[in-house]
Amino acid sequence: MGIIRTDLAVEAAEYHRSPESDTIPGVTQREYEREGCMVHQVTITSQQAAELLEKPVGTYVTLDLSPVTRRETDAFQRAVRAFSHELRSAVSVKKSSPVLVFGLGNRFVTPDSVGPRAADQILVTRHLLQQEPEHFAPFRPVSALSAGVLGTTGLESSELVQAVVKQTSPSLVLAVDALAARSVTRLCTTVQIGNTGIVPGSGVGNARNALNEETLGVPVIAIGVPTVVDAGTLAADLTGQEGDAALGSLLVTPKDIDTQVSDLSKVIAYGINLALQEGLDIPDIDLFLS
Repeated sequence: MGIIRTDLAVEAAEYHRSPESDTIPGVTQREYEREGCMVHQVTITSQQAAELLEKPVGTYVTLDLSPVTRRETDAFQRAVRAFSHELRSAVSVKKSSPVLVFGLGNRFVTPDSVGPRAADQILVTRHLLQQEPEHFAPFRPVSALSAGVLGTTGLESSELVQAVVKQTSPSLVLAVDALAARSVTRLCTTVQIGNTGIVPGSGVGNARNALNEETLGVPVIAIGVPTVVDAGTLAADLTGQEGDAALGSLLVTPKDIDTQVSDLSKVIAYGINLALQEGLDIPDIDLFLS
């Protein structure tokens, strides 16, 4: 894709779509609405299409969360329900199976703090089920961790995840991270759910070792929010011409990124909680987290 850089499958599909046809061989797409939020599903079915879009074979669901940024009535509640439904559809493990939620990124760098902030709001129950199973039997065992980044811990995220997976034996890992978008219109307005794992740091141009079923031995669902646009990609997108490679070291983020990350981290966390702990609703989550 050259100077055009995006972590969103929907944008990669848009970029490679032919002017003569809306279809791409080896790629199926569909759009629908849930809770007033638009959903775009991209399924990559061939290795040739995977190489073209620079995304692994798998399914990517992009949920439009712009109602939250526009502060529409009940936008938070609707976004949480929509996200939890899409995530629950992607979770193929039993209702009682343990899940590890891993928040990737640097909590001290706002555009990269989506993962840690979401992990802070996960309803963790693994210890409760171990200590008082008679009271918490209806809950799924869930654990959560924020890894930090190599520069502050001296440890690769992949090393930490592998160690925790080995020790706790989850049936599924949910990895939450910041992503990069191609278009500014998708910055902090979308969340992508992918069943192919994730490469930590890719959203801020510092890709590390992949976290996927091949490296961890368990399925990995990646949850990502685009918080930055590569400046060269932005220039190319706005002008319709080849971007300036010299801009590749610059990242653009919204001026209200603090508020945006805070809002979307909460949507993601609450959506994960509802998806993993069926039978609960948003007031229940508020109560348990208070």
